[in-house]
This record gives sequence, structure tokens and C-alpha cells, in this order.
Amino acid sequence: MATNSPHKVIITCAITGNLTRPEQSPYLPITPQQIADSALEAAEAGAAIAHIHVRDPETGRPSMSIDLYRDVMDRIRARNAGLIINLTTGPGGRFVPSDADPKAAGPGTTLMAPERRVEHVEILKPDICTLDLNTMNSGGQVVINTPGNVRKMAERMRALRVLPELELFDSGDCHLARDLIAEGVLQGPPLCTLVLGVKYGFDASPETMFYARSLLPPGSTWTGFGIGRAEFPMVAQAFLLGGHVRVGMEDNLYMAKGVLAKSNAELVTHAAGILRALGATIANPAETREMLGLA
Repeated sequence: MATNSPHKVIITCAITGNLTRPEQSPYLPITPQQIADSALEAAEAGAAIAHIHVRDPETGRPSMSIDLYRDVMDRIRARNAGLIINLTTGPGGRFVPSDADPKAAGPGTTLMAPERRVEHVEILKPDICTLDLNTMNSGGQVVINTPGNVRKMAERMRALRVLPELELFDSGDCHLARDLIAEGVLQGPPLCTLVLGVKYGFDASPETMFYARSLLPPGSTWTGFGIGRAEFPMVAQAFLLGGHVRVGMEDNLYMAKGVLAKSNAELVTHAAGILRALGATIANPAETREMLGLA
């Protein structure tokens, strides 16, 4: 199923996310110091991009605090000016219907105005930020990213000249990406990520990744990754189909069944070993900046 000769592969490390819980692993980075240290260790292991969420240091729960984002970025930049920083804009899109009135928001709802979801990006100006195109079931909840709100966020990213990374969870998201490029809201060819293995989205299988790749906007630079036990198999699959890869504790906490990863660097090291065994060369941050057109 390989479509081209071995290419330089970008490894993204998703450091902590917002769904993995501290009680699931004692190794999950929580504080700004832990998140920054973990990103720097992942870079030493071969990651060119660190995808960053932040957590409330007291509770370990997801946060959108600009001060926490700034703290993490400052700590990374002080020790590694080259590592590419990718900030999430995903939090703020979750709706939980109230039991008494389904049209009213219940506990756990995080929905916020799209302008607020990119406020930290406007202030801190990272290299990259995510732009989720999915509206989908997520457990008993719903993630909502309406085309109108996606357009508002995309327009702000474009004005800031921050590269959007389009996160695509199902086939409709790919079609929305193509429409936004045709409208001129997004510039093409884009940077895309295929998210496989989230329940009710793309399945984490070779057939699905092959199909999903066929739906991408022409000329896309793309990453494919799998959730949980699919993480390492999808590393190989993405490379074989001409894509880049992502690993990290946002997506998977285990090295093998029942064996917790002790760090993000351990996950990156294993992914890099798989890639090298397949004949890949790992792209460093400078090479990655050139490939993505980043300053």
C-alpha cells in the first residue's frame, strides 16, 4: 500500500490532552513545569512538534488559562527555541444536555464563543494551532464545531499568520475542509491530521486511513494517528501511506498491554524506532519548519 519512496517524517508529540485523567496514570504531565519538561524530553527523543494542552495544577483538570499556556511556552522557549509549538483550540466545544431539558446545557458543558477559544493564540502567537472540524458524539456528550464557528476561528488564525492544523475525525470533516479552502477561508494546501479510533469517528484501521487520505484536500501535508492500542500500528500505517505521525499521552498511556508509558519521550522513542525500521528518516524541527513553511 506504500505510495512513494521513504520520506522525512515529522513526529508530533501530544503531551497531555484534556481527556486523559491523572488517576489513569501517575506519569501524566499536569503542571506547567511537568508539561514543558515532557515536551523537551520528547524533542530530545525525536519529536519536532509539541502539541500543548494545559491543566489546572491543583486538580489536574483541563484549563484554558492564558497564564498557564504562557508559562509552558516560556519554559520550552528558554531551553529549546527550535521546537515547534502547537497550541490546542479544541476545549470549548463540548455540550452535555441537561436531563430535565435536552436543549439546556448540563454539567460538563464547555461551549464558549469561538473568539474565546483562540484568545490564547492571539496573545501568545504559537507556530501552529489546531482547528477541529468535527461535530460528533463523544461518549454521552456532543462535540460541536459548526461551520460558522469554524470560519470565525479560521479567519482569526489567518489574520495572525498562525498555521492551522485541521483535525479531521470523520469523512464529513474532510469535505468541510475542502469547502473552506474553496471559499478562501482557509489557504491550501493545508496541514491536516486524521484522528483515528475515537468512538463514532474514523475507525483505526488500514482501510480507513487509506480511505480518509483519499478525501484530503489536494496537496495536503498530513499526519495520521490512532488512539489507545492503535497508536503504534497507525504510526507504521501513516508512514506507509506517505504521511507523518503523532504519539503522546493525550492519545495513549501504554507502551504495551498493561505497561504504562513512563514518559512522552518513551512513546516518541518507540515510534521513531518503528519508523527507522521501515526506512524512514526523522525530520528535525528546522527541517519541519521548512516543510511547513514556518518562519
